[in-house]
Amino acid sequence: MIRDLHEKLINQEITSEKLTEEYFAKIEEKDPEIQAYLTLNNEFARDLARAVDKKIRNGEEIDLLAGIPCSVKDVICTEGIRTTAGSKILENYVPPYDATVVKKIKENDAVILGKTNCDEFAMGASGENSAFQTTKNPHDLSRVPGGSSSGSAASVVADTSVYSLASDTGGSIRQPASLCGAVGLKLTYGMVSRYGLIAMASSFDQIGPITKTVEDAAIVLSRIAGKDRKDSTSMPTADKNYENLLGGANISGLKIGVPKEYFAGKGLDPRVRELIEKAIQKYKNLGAEIIDISLPSGEYALATYYVIVPSEVSSNMARFDGIRFGQSVGAESEKTGADYTLGDIYFKTRSKYLGKEVKRRIMLGTYALSAGYYDQYYLKAQKVRALIKKEFEEAFKKVDLILSPTSPTPAFKIGEKSEDPLEMYLADIYTVPANIAGLPAISIPCGTIEEGGKNLPVGVQMMGKWFDEETILNAAYIFEQSA
Repeated sequence: MIRDLHEKLINQEITSEKLTEEYFAKIEEKDPEIQAYLTLNNEFARDLARAVDKKIRNGEEIDLLAGIPCSVKDVICTEGIRTTAGSKILENYVPPYDATVVKKIKENDAVILGKTNCDEFAMGASGENSAFQTTKNPHDLSRVPGGSSSGSAASVVADTSVYSLASDTGGSIRQPASLCGAVGLKLTYGMVSRYGLIAMASSFDQIGPITKTVEDAAIVLSRIAGKDRKDSTSMPTADKNYENLLGGANISGLKIGVPKEYFAGKGLDPRVRELIEKAIQKYKNLGAEIIDISLPSGEYALATYYVIVPSEVSSNMARFDGIRFGQSVGAESEKTGADYTLGDIYFKTRSKYLGKEVKRRIMLGTYALSAGYYDQYYLKAQKVRALIKKEFEEAFKKVDLILSPTSPTPAFKIGEKSEDPLEMYLADIYTVPANIAGLPAISIPCGTIEEGGKNLPVGVQMMGKWFDEETILNAAYIFEQSA
């Protein structure tokens, strides 16, 4: 998709300005129903598109991303463009700087159409926790698109953006990609700078692309990866054009591990299981060696995640106190004459402007970190995290990739799980292990399930060795091409 549009631009079959106008027209037509966007970047996008067209007319060389319309999840800071994190507390926040990933795509003249809806502060698996609107699944408007990168996935699948930059803490790129039928790439922790990403859980969060094709994911990765002095957790990586490495390696002999535990639970929809088994057989037919493996601590991954992540949430959310960032009842008190103490401002601001799921996770995390419970919950969860990572290390001595479902079910109805947070948390059961261990992982479409007259997409997930994005991209690309 990106390469095809690039060729049309440099051959002057189409202009970036016209392409941008076409995408804004699509947004105007489709988004009132889908509700993928929170903020549009109309004038800046048009100005940049015209600048790219001028470069082409002058015979200047342009990057593959130049002039291509994209979207950015609303937890990633964009200079001069409202960034809300899907929360009322940041409803009017306009960052004075760009996140590093945004700066990098801007340097390559990408055209940012706008900011996409997400669960508040990226906390959720359905898109229903946004303080502003509920994004709909383009395949069935009565169903969720997944979360927390709901708007990013929906915008790509509805073709109101070519690709989107999103974030993944426990599956927030891969799960919506699976439910919407897109490609979602979660990168090795440290592969991409987190500077400018509004933090949810700092040791889990990672920015990555949601795209229409595997090649598009590789193109975006090539331009956002690398060390950033503003993020001490980012790692120096070899400069690679991942898109040029696709299809170059035969997967004959590639060892793909299938964890028996991932198929043993009762929560896996039998129809999803059937499609994943067909994907396994396809890889086998393509020459890959399928190896049964065991990841016994995987059953504790979700519990581990939902102890450590809320603990980090409680720490990261402390900055939203009505004093330093965002909206404040203190500012309102100046107009109303209310006499608030500092404690009142803290309590009333957070009570008024933070949503139910955010409050729930703050309380869970505060409890897990409190005196008397730290050792019992947080410390124990960190030990299990180390054990889970160790099991992956052992598994990768035997296999090159690990294959599993991305989501246990296809897209579910809006409101179906919103009153049962534990049921909602189970939507991440196959994706959180990669974040716990810091592994790269990708979700690609592997078929559809017919339900209620609609074809609902299903994704297959592949996890790879640390900083071995090349292998998972190549394996995904070959699967995609064979389909």
